[in-house]
Amino acid sequence: MTKRKPLPTRLTPWQTQVLNDLRSLAAKQPHDLRVTDQSAATKGGLVGFGIRLCTAGLAAEEAGMPLEDEEDFLVVVSDDSLQAPMVEVGHDRFAGHPHVLQGRRLCLYLDPSREWDPAGGITAVLNRLWDWLTDASSGRFNASTAMYHAVGGVLHRTPGTPTIVVRESGSDRSLQSGWLKPRTSDRLDLTYQCEGEDGMRVPVLTSTTHLPYGAGTTLAELVALLNAPSFGQNTARLSHLSERSAAFLTALAAGAAKSPQDSPQYFVVAVPHPVGGPHHLLGGRLAPPTANVFRQRVRQHGAAAVPLSLRAVDLEAPIEWCTMSDERQAVTTRRDTGRPVSSFRGKNVHVWGCGGIGSWAAEFAARAGVAQITLCDPGTVTGGLLVRQNYTENDIGRAKADALARRLSDISDRLIVKVIPWLSLEAATRAVNTADVVIDATVSLSVSRLLDGLASHSDRSAVLAQIATDVRTGSLGILAVSALGDSAGPAAIDRQAGPAVLGDPQLELYHSLWQEPLEGDEMVPTRGCSVPTFHGSAADVASVAANLVILLGTHLSTQLSGTHLCALPHAHGGPAHRFLEHS
Repeated sequence: MTKRKPLPTRLTPWQTQVLNDLRSLAAKQPHDLRVTDQSAATKGGLVGFGIRLCTAGLAAEEAGMPLEDEEDFLVVVSDDSLQAPMVEVGHDRFAGHPHVLQGRRLCLYLDPSREWDPAGGITAVLNRLWDWLTDASSGRFNASTAMYHAVGGVLHRTPGTPTIVVRESGSDRSLQSGWLKPRTSDRLDLTYQCEGEDGMRVPVLTSTTHLPYGAGTTLAELVALLNAPSFGQNTARLSHLSERSAAFLTALAAGAAKSPQDSPQYFVVAVPHPVGGPHHLLGGRLAPPTANVFRQRVRQHGAAAVPLSLRAVDLEAPIEWCTMSDERQAVTTRRDTGRPVSSFRGKNVHVWGCGGIGSWAAEFAARAGVAQITLCDPGTVTGGLLVRQNYTENDIGRAKADALARRLSDISDRLIVKVIPWLSLEAATRAVNTADVVIDATVSLSVSRLLDGLASHSDRSAVLAQIATDVRTGSLGILAVSALGDSAGPAAIDRQAGPAVLGDPQLELYHSLWQEPLEGDEMVPTRGCSVPTFHGSAADVASVAANLVILLGTHLSTQLSGTHLCALPHAHGGPAHRFLEHS
């Protein structure tokens, strides 16, 4: 028999539909599902419906989450179907298990925007809940990969706060000092080395245990959870502060006292992960009014006495949580791992020619994680080039190589970017003998001949590549690769491939790459001031360059030389790709 209560507020059409569907499902499956509460108001004005599921038949494993024969849940429903219903419990038995948020909410949808389909209604939610319980009880959830598992499974972030970038690992001490260096108005970099006067000193506290209920929204809640991370213990008692919490408050006060009046006070909490490994980092701040209270207490009593001088109301100050961009190697996997371009990682690359193809190729190599890139192009950026090259209005008038160097330097602080104003025989020889990859995107016959002559150099260390597109459409790409140990340069390999391509009717699409341009194939961008150039948009040349960089990446760990031909989908022909091995 269900417990009926008068509805406290009028339900929206969506909430009414959910309730009616729950009643209908319960009537069809009375042994498996019961509606126990038809109107439970929840925080935030949402409506919750109580249900009871029979879970006696679920397989239980020792490593899984223990379930009773029947489990009660609260299905929390928003005003409309745009937001997926949430499922909560009213006890602490699930706290600390993977995909349990703040101890009592079940993470049914890892990414609701992609996974929640309103067309499925409450039936889909219940099916997902059942699958979740099945996986949880059988121990299938991976605690090491569950999102934010160390801090209650939720993102701690307050809108309007800056992002803290973390690339260094601190020590294992319970309390240490760090410095936040402002990079922009939206970014602070955490470091453990005091450099200059622009850094803000911040305490970095290491928690003794993970925080299954999260870190709270006020200073009182944070201190209480650090003392004893249990549900309902959300108020810090100043007379019962742990030694670690008192030290944390003292460090907060000391940091605030050394910062300007009316400035916020930041802090970092390192939280152990339940399955071990690197700590999870939380970054937060106290707003200026609260930080000023700490400064006043330091002036009155000294930093060491601040914990005892604080009033309960002082600890009720809200915490503003900052987004943490945790880029420590121990916790980060690059998003391009396993892709062909990952072969560029850590390499020393030269790109000669920073035009339509070369400028994009250089950027793709930089984003792939090269350690050093050297650019060479004596040309100057003009306004017309912005149509298809990756320069901006502020680059007009600058040397191409210098402008591109600035852009690439902004991609990664770790990247070393160098510029060669002019290509000489000495500079080219040094590049071939010291770099890992040399990419010729100049479409210069003299540079091609130069590389051919250096290909057989006894001290050569670089894979040599020549890349270009067609003049008619900018939708075809050609890559000639000379692997280490091959005495033929890219241009020689290209010349060998030409007759084979021209003699193959199936490769007619690519014949123009070895033929003289016909009338109308090229264009003159500025009358009387421009040499003829190829047709092509930024979308065309960036796509071609991307394909050529990907194909080149496949050669960086092989001894294979040859010529790649590729075409974009709108090139009106095929094949889309063909490789001709050099022999």
